[in-house]
Amino acid sequence: MSEARTGKRFPLELPIKIHRADEGGEHSGVTGNLSAAGVYIRADAAMEVGSTVEFEIALPPEVTGAKENVIIHCKGRVVRSDDPASSSGGGDSRGVACVIDSYDFVRR
Repeated sequence: MSEARTGKRFPLELPIKIHRADEGGEHSGVTGNLSAAGVYIRADAAMEVGSTVEFEIALPPEVTGAKENVIIHCKGRVVRSDDPASSSGGGDSRGVACVIDSYDFVRR
């Protein structure tokens, strides 16, 4: 199996809010790692490979150098979904790898 990653991944555990248009709900989770092109998410939401997803990642001041959290709103696609038993973190959380197609910084 060839490596599909193209950018450096950072092992950051950051809070993430997942918006699911197909079910009209919102789920929370945590990032496992993050790059400019994608993110690995551990969450309690089951997401199908190929489905579109929107999510918000909160980058804390110690990561960005800002005075408060920087929120990034991302749109992407699920490219891999791991079973709850095989994703690190245990419990009922599932590991989901997503490609980031677009992102915007949220101003509040």
